[in-house]
Amino acid sequence: MKKSFLLLTLSAGLLVSCVSQKKYATLEQLQQETKTMLDSATVKLNACNEAKDAAEAQLATLTEQNKFLKANNQDLIDNIGNLTTLSQKGAENLERSLESIKEKDVRIQRMQDAVTKKDSVTLALVTSLKGALGNLNDDDIEINVEKGVVYVSISDKLLFRSGSYMVTREAKEVLGKVAKVVNDKPDIEFMVEGHTDNVPIKNDILLDNWDLSVKRATSVVRVLQQDFGVAPERMTAAGRSYYMPLFDNNNAQNRAKNRRTRIVVLPKLDQFYDLIQQGMQAAN
Repeated sequence: MKKSFLLLTLSAGLLVSCVSQKKYATLEQLQQETKTMLDSATVKLNACNEAKDAAEAQLATLTEQNKFLKANNQDLIDNIGNLTTLSQKGAENLERSLESIKEKDVRIQRMQDAVTKKDSVTLALVTSLKGALGNLNDDDIEINVEKGVVYVSISDKLLFRSGSYMVTREAKEVLGKVAKVVNDKPDIEFMVEGHTDNVPIKNDILLDNWDLSVKRATSVVRVLQQDFGVAPERMTAAGRSYYMPLFDNNNAQNRAKNRRTRIVVLPKLDQFYDLIQQGMQAAN
């Protein structure tokens, strides 16, 4: 065993001694350069593989986009044949729409004319009432227009005694002036509303404020009919009790203002529509 090891040692020594030190250094340098080149080539190969993968992914995306564009292009080609038909139908629809708009404009104008005429009638009525009742105190009678409706509000103290529904002799003079205006305009209809305060009332004749407000309204209607010849079919009597106050019933002054009789000139919608219809017929 010792002899074999000795022989191996001697052989290695002889082999090393056969290769010169200079040549060995050259071979070792060449090996190092080769290793460096191999490492560089490996890095470049990896970069090329990554670039290849990216290029393949982009190619797949472009292929899908190209496929989509081709399909859309074919759809556009297929639809081109329908564009002329669609354009013709669109022109026809547009023409019909313009005609419809023109007709609606005519209707709107006729309605505006009818409203203007109705407003003129309302203004004439208000002017007549104010002219007939102009010498009365503003606290006793008030004439106004709300949403095209004429209201004549007469205070309680001018028409009735406290807790009574009998029209006073002095009040008949006022109702006579109202009746003259109403009789001069036979086309209008109106409603007489009785309003009270919230002070409870009950006696042998009156059950409550409902009773009082209704009886006051019917008393006024009766005077207009019997004393001044106003046609009964043109009038409506209504009681509101104390449920439509002008002010809170928290003091005597406000309660006095809430006790009133109101004449409401009712708009005759059938006449208003007749005006519109007449305008439409005139436009045809």
